[in-house]
This record gives sequence, C-alpha cells and structure tokens, in this order.
Amino acid sequence: MKAIFSLLTIALFVTGCMKQNEVDIEKEKKILMSLSKDWSDLVKTKDIDTIMFGWADDAVIMAPGFPPLKGKNAIREYVEEGFKIPGFTIKWEPLEVYVSESADMAYMIERNEIIVNDSLGNPIPSYNKTVTVWRKQPDGTWKNVIDIWNSDPTGKF
Repeated sequence: MKAIFSLLTIALFVTGCMKQNEVDIEKEKKILMSLSKDWSDLVKTKDIDTIMFGWADDAVIMAPGFPPLKGKNAIREYVEEGFKIPGFTIKWEPLEVYVSESADMAYMIERNEIIVNDSLGNPIPSYNKTVTVWRKQPDGTWKNVIDIWNSDPTGKF
C-alpha cells in the first residue's frame, strides 16, 4: 500500500511539473509572425534605434556579397549604410514559422523585397528568399539571431 501511495505521489508530482512546463507552440508562432510583420513596418520609419530592437546582441546577418556581419554594431553599420543608398527600401513577409518544442528557438521562412535606384533614379526591385532564426530571451521576448537571404528567381513578393 505504501509503495502504491509513493508511486501515486510521484506520478502527481511529475504530471504537475509537466503542466507547468507546457508551452503553447501555436501562440508562440502567432507572436513571431506578428513580430516579424511589425518589424518590417518599423523599417519604414528609418529610425535606426527603433529598427535595431529586433536583433539580439550576438546576432549574425549573412547578406549576399558580404562576409557575415556579427553583432549589433556591425549590423547597425550595415543598416545605416543601406539607408544612404538612393531609393533604398526593404520590406519582408514571414511565410512559415517553426517553433521548437521547448519554445526557446524558432526559425522562419520569409521573403523580402529590396529596392534601390539605378543610375537614372529608376527604382529597381530585387526579390529574395529568407531564413531567420529566433531565440527567446530570458525576459520572454523573441530576438533575431540569424538572418540570411539570397535571390529568389521567381521574382515574387
């Protein structure tokens, strides 16, 4: 009888712990999709400090034609230089998000459109496919830790 009681107590304890540690993956997916969309909208402000909030301090960007840009300082310089290019705009759209079972890491499949002016001032768009990796921070917010993209020959946004 004592053994059964002990097993029941352990089972209740384990079940209780499991419920406390359960995560709502669908909720986290919605948060990330919304976060990415909102971040894209914030780029329109061209306010560097506002735009920088999305990256973790140790984030890495792997842009076409550039070596990996590691850390917020390097990313900030890249973003500042981008805004100096005539006609430069960027927007992106998350398509799919995958969240780990523990909901501490995620990745998104996204697409973006980057526009710059040619030498005559005509806007020239380029379309890209993107993968971003996100990590949940100790305060519960999500930050982008890897951002990589390359040309999308389908030319869609």
